[in-house]
Amino acid sequence: MDPETDGNDLQPDSAKTQVEHSQLFLQGIPASEGIAIGPAFLYAVQELIVPIRSASQPNVEIARFYSASEQARLELINLRKSVAERPNGEELAAIFDAHQSMLEDPLLIEKVNTKIASGIIVEQAVAESTRELADMLASMQDELFAARAADVQDVGNRVLRILLGQPDTALNNLQIPSIIIAQDLTPSDTSRLDPELVLGFCTAFGGLTSHSAILARTLGIPALVGMGSGGLEKIRSGDPLLMDGSTGLLIVDPSEASMAEYRERKRRNASLMVGIKENAQAEARTADGFRVEVAANIGEVETALEAVEFGAEGVGLLRTEFLYLNETRAPDEDKQYGIYKEIFTVMGRRPVIVRTMDIGGDKPPSYMPFPKEMNPFLGWRAIRMCMDDSGLFKTQLRAILRAAVGHDIRIMFPMIISLDELLCARGLITQVENELAQEGRQFARGLPVGIMVETPAAAVLVDVLSSASDFFSLGTNDLTQYTLAVDRGNEKVAGLFQPLHPAVLRLIKLTIDQAHSKGRWVGMCGELAGMQKAIPILLGFGLDEFSMASRSVPMAKHLIAKLTRERAREIAAHALSLSTSFEIEDYMKNILDGLEG
Repeated sequence: MDPETDGNDLQPDSAKTQVEHSQLFLQGIPASEGIAIGPAFLYAVQELIVPIRSASQPNVEIARFYSASEQARLELINLRKSVAERPNGEELAAIFDAHQSMLEDPLLIEKVNTKIASGIIVEQAVAESTRELADMLASMQDELFAARAADVQDVGNRVLRILLGQPDTALNNLQIPSIIIAQDLTPSDTSRLDPELVLGFCTAFGGLTSHSAILARTLGIPALVGMGSGGLEKIRSGDPLLMDGSTGLLIVDPSEASMAEYRERKRRNASLMVGIKENAQAEARTADGFRVEVAANIGEVETALEAVEFGAEGVGLLRTEFLYLNETRAPDEDKQYGIYKEIFTVMGRRPVIVRTMDIGGDKPPSYMPFPKEMNPFLGWRAIRMCMDDSGLFKTQLRAILRAAVGHDIRIMFPMIISLDELLCARGLITQVENELAQEGRQFARGLPVGIMVETPAAAVLVDVLSSASDFFSLGTNDLTQYTLAVDRGNEKVAGLFQPLHPAVLRLIKLTIDQAHSKGRWVGMCGELAGMQKAIPILLGFGLDEFSMASRSVPMAKHLIAKLTRERAREIAAHALSLSTSFEIEDYMKNILDGLEG
């Protein structure tokens, strides 16, 4: 069967079902590649029932609330620490910083206190206040706040569970390797996943950039999201499952023929990966010897080490947000210098692109006052915030320039949409260079400076921006979001977030063509760069650098080595001639099958 025949298949609550013998076929959004075969483990949210009892004195009930909140705060601290210690864990760990902020939200605390003062018990007060606040967020037109409703409910449930004296049993009943089936997985849930016991997971809701999808790619676990509730409700605990994270197909009670086919695919893939990993340290070259670069996206020292291990030829994106989101105050210059220097030392002479802080309304540090915005993705964030707070920005630039001595470092600005912005930002680098020189500091002068292309405005202005940008890097997560007007964090429109949408591909090609015409090179550090189905197209477009999760590097090099530039151009041209993302997906599935056939 062809799992990509109907666009409605990608919409939540509209999973495709088809009965063939005893098999049940379900279709979801492929969120993390790989094949998983094993029993179903049905994960249901812990039931929290508000007890029936008489209320104590208000001060007693309020004291219980604050005590439970403090215990919840300590749990979140421990969760954050354990997740941050994993490879690539900092990005997911930052979610728990947001949960701590929600726990301390004055509106939530006020609601609980008011309800307790009216004579109800603390458990009921917490349950009602959390639900009201979550409902309020869910009803907002701004999709980011609406998406945070689940996080608020997660925090409220944590406090309520503590008040009820129930243990934290998140996925603790998982005893044998299984495929997890869930309506959704909260950050608290995903933080507890044991990679040794999780073969894969399927969720009714969520999209490509949901917490669960990000974690799956980080750990290399196959995952399907946006499956819809209808089909998943037909699955029983222990049912044999077969899932394909590349196509989004889930088979319940697969036939012997299906099992044999996918076991053989899994065996071939495993055998293939052994050879691929052995050759991961080699340079990335096409079959006709053309050199491209395959780099990694990293966030801290641990992921830098992993990048080297998996054969990354450099860093296409060093996220610096972790320096700001993990602290109770802005990190000073010396602290930043020390961390950058440690990362640069791990990478040696490999090139490292440092993206300046991409923080704002959607990723606000706890110690910085950010205005409430109708749409933070379109608001005061990234370079816009940096230019308004030049002191904070210059501190980061000073640390980068000092740490760059003896290394191949490039600086990249996020969210640039005009030449004026770019020139102003570059002007601050010149100021910092002059200040460091006057102070007699050792620093790297004249580092290459580039920008992220993550808005249609930047994509169509690449020829203009080339006058002040030494290179470009496509941030396809945001570029897809802004081009298609689809919030990448909103599960209700998750099926519309299509990285291989013809409009997105045309903007990518336009960016590369314009940049090359001006003698500039182009990389890509969005999720698309690591997707096997996209690599031949991007190679055909002439992309110079692919940057991705470290674990995806070996396979990317392998695919590039399978293609000549001429064949890649043919594939890209045909993909651009197709009218829908579903046609492109189907075409690329056939291409990949042919490459490994």
